[in-house]
This record gives sequence, C-alpha cells and structure tokens, in this order.
Amino acid sequence: MTSLFIGLMSGTSLDGVDGVLADFFEPKPRVVGHHWCSFAPELRAELLALNTPGDNELHRAALASNALARLYAQVAQTLLAQSGVSFASVVAIGAHGQTVRHRPGAYDGTGYTLQLNNPALLAELAGIDVVADFRSRDVAAGGQGAPLAPAFHQAVFAQLHSTVGVLNVGGIANLTVLQADGSVLGFDCGPGNALMDLWCQQHTGQSFDKDGVWAAGGQVSLPLLAALKDEAFLRAGPPKSTGRDSFNPQWLASKLHGHANAQAQDVQTTLTEFTAIVCADAVRAYAMGCERLLVCGGGAFNVHLMARLATLLPSVSVGSTATAGVDPMHVEALAFAWLAKQAVERNKQALQSITGAQGARVLGCVYPA
Repeated sequence: MTSLFIGLMSGTSLDGVDGVLADFFEPKPRVVGHHWCSFAPELRAELLALNTPGDNELHRAALASNALARLYAQVAQTLLAQSGVSFASVVAIGAHGQTVRHRPGAYDGTGYTLQLNNPALLAELAGIDVVADFRSRDVAAGGQGAPLAPAFHQAVFAQLHSTVGVLNVGGIANLTVLQADGSVLGFDCGPGNALMDLWCQQHTGQSFDKDGVWAAGGQVSLPLLAALKDEAFLRAGPPKSTGRDSFNPQWLASKLHGHANAQAQDVQTTLTEFTAIVCADAVRAYAMGCERLLVCGGGAFNVHLMARLATLLPSVSVGSTATAGVDPMHVEALAFAWLAKQAVERNKQALQSITGAQGARVLGCVYPA
C-alpha cells in the first residue's frame, strides 16, 4: 500500500501556502517534495479582513474558501509534477484551511474554531481524497482545538531520557514540551511573527523584517515592552490557544497608545523582544530541564530573534529543526500530512494534556475524491 500523503498549511502569518509530499513508509517521515506559493495580494487582504466582523461575511468567506481550495490544488499539482509522482499514488491530502476565528469554549461553553476551506472542491480539482477540519472535533470534546502539532512533534523529535522543546514561530508562537519521561505538553505562547510583520509592512513596505536586521539596529523601549507584556493571556496557564482574534492591529494600537514618540525602528525591536520573551518565559515555566529547543516556522530564519532566544535561555541549546533533520519550513505542513494519515487510519489523538480535550478523538473529516 502506498504511504504517500500531501500536507497543506496556510497559517496565521498569512503569507501563503506551504505544501509537502511526504512518505511515511519508514518510522520517520521523508519529505519527497516541498512547494510554497504566496497568496495573491487581493486574497491575502480578504483573508485578513475576514479575521474581523464585516459586511456580507458569509458570501465573502465562501468565495475566499473557493479561491483557497484552488490554490491548494495548484500547490498539490506542482508538488506531484516536480516529484514525478502520480495522483493515484497519494493516499490523501491533509488541508488545514485558513483560520479566521478561533473561540474555543467561548459564548456557549463550547465555542468554535473556523478555518476557511472548501475541501470538497479541492477533492474535485485534485482527484485525491482530502482530510480537513482537523480542529473542530477537539473543540467539540472540550479542547482548545490547538495546537495539534505536538503529537507529530513527539513522533519525530522526541529523545529518550531527554527533555526537548519544539517552538513553532509562525504568526502565533506555540511550544511543545517533549518530556524525558515520554509525556507531552503543548500550548500557544502568544504572538510570533504577526505583530513584527504587521509593523514592518506598515513602516518599510517589506512583508517581513528579513533576518531581523531592522530590529537588530534599534533599541528596546522598556515602557512599551511593559505595556505589551500586560496581557491576561500571557499570565494564563495551559491549555490555552490564541490567534489574530487576540493579537491583531487593534490590540497593537491599544498598546501603542501613550507611546506615540517611539521611533518606528525601536517599536520593531521591542516587538521582536516581546516575542522572544514570551517564548523564553514559556520554556522556563513549562520545560524544566529542557536541554534543546528546536525552532520551526518563519521565525527560525529571524537571526536576531534566534540570538535573543539563545541569550534569554543560556542553559538551552537553541537551533532550528534542521539540526534534527527537518527543514523548519516543512514542519507544519508535514504535521498535517501526518494528521491526515492518522485520520485515514482512524487513529485517535490523545491531546488531553495539550488541548484539554475530554479524551482521545479521531481528528479530521474525509472528503473522498
């Protein structure tokens, strides 16, 4: 039986779609191919706008879901063409969708998590079974619905008799703690790149601060840093998850109130320091004895951020997941290829210690080709 799966991920950074073609024949997955495709400016703007209430949302969300499914199909087709693999050889596509609202436990005690996607259209276009809607079942079982990657991190990065941390710095940062005794903890730490990218776009016209060079040239504003750190989410213990519902332009504007004289570059430096501190605090609080911190996501390429993490965690070896054999830009998409495999095989994910769900559940819905 074929062991090939495709994983597609578009995260809170809202930069585009990462896709991997993965072979799960061996105990550790092998990436056969990788392809990234940026969002067209108009699609990115619409996905960003749909993170907040607006006019005619249902209609706009449906059309954005169609556009996203077409882009997903394009990425899948490119992956297969580049790898020389036939569509019939792939068991399923794991398509995460684009999170636009994440409110687990809110309002009625259950809440919801909403990822824009049209997996039926993707299955139609790709001619491959699609697994989607991974988070809703966990929320229905009383969980946060996020993060889901820790189970995959355990399968790939766990080390016998050693505590390892896996830090994903996408738009939001989340930490997985792989304990030396085999237990796993995972939760969202707070903002990752979302605020840094937002500020950089507004003041330099660049989509992100390449290598953290702009931030490295400024000074941390201690009063602004204190305002940023004054946030209830950061004081709460796990299980917890967050997104652009919480850390968004309006949130940043409220924190910048009273700091109008701060230089734009110093704000970037402070936002980078804020992300580094939030992540380092999480490691110190919940990864006691951690010897190694593996960083993935776009943040792994921010040289200044990585240096600050290493300084704030002097007793921890900080490096990207590449040092453990997985490209940092492959990890999230690979996780959803793995989750698609688990769903197809009806393997339950025991995420009680991560999301707070009431028990192990099969995550994801299958849309046959």
